[in-house]
Amino acid sequence: MSAVPSELQISIVIPAKNEAENLPELVAEIHAALAGRTYEVVIIDDGSTDATPQLLADMSRSDPQIVYFRHPSSLGRSAAVYTATRLARAGRIVTLDGDGQNDPSYIPALADRLDDASIGLVAGQRLGRKDTTAKRAASRVANAIRRFLLGDGIRDTACGFKAYRRDAYLELPYFETMHRFLPALFLADGWQIDQVDVIDRPRQHGTSHYGNLDRLLVGIPDLFGVAWLVRRRRRSSMNLLREKRDDG
Repeated sequence: MSAVPSELQISIVIPAKNEAENLPELVAEIHAALAGRTYEVVIIDDGSTDATPQLLADMSRSDPQIVYFRHPSSLGRSAAVYTATRLARAGRIVTLDGDGQNDPSYIPALADRLDDASIGLVAGQRLGRKDTTAKRAASRVANAIRRFLLGDGIRDTACGFKAYRRDAYLELPYFETMHRFLPALFLADGWQIDQVDVIDRPRQHGTSHYGNLDRLLVGIPDLFGVAWLVRRRRRSSMNLLREKRDDG
């Protein structure tokens, strides 16, 4: 495989914790989905305790399109995505989970929606979810509360499949669970958002590393904080536009 060119069209971002069994096949599928495009695959090992660190070291030596970085201890999904986005070199970012449930064949569909200069974020929306009944129920409750408070119009904000503009993302306020609220944050900064339906796949190896109750209990307090933050950022954006009109 040839060296990664300096002008990249897409950076694929993958947060991974204990996914050594899933990553090789996932990366192979990414290469197949993006044939003919210039891209890199940025994988963050978020404190894995299995063979993931050695696997990624080996993969990065043999595949110049892979960039990887290791968090010595698990810092969570938002931190892993943030680290990877800062390391990424392309202006367009596509994130997907390291468990293989997101089908890489949808990457071009998400990334190409960013051809519209007004769109900052494209959110994958899972169809036929293959999660457990308890996990789906927890997600439905969390999504209903989020839509009521934030009005972001997204039915499935927890889907790991997203495409966004790197510079716009890095302008957002970082906090520990920001990945759950990206649509609302992009909207508050004046961007339009789009949605793409994606087919969810069953996990082939390993188990999920997120607890349903823990995720719900942590997410609800953060939701009220984000609702406050979104209102303040919208006011700030409106004031900025008003000042520009007055100066003009």
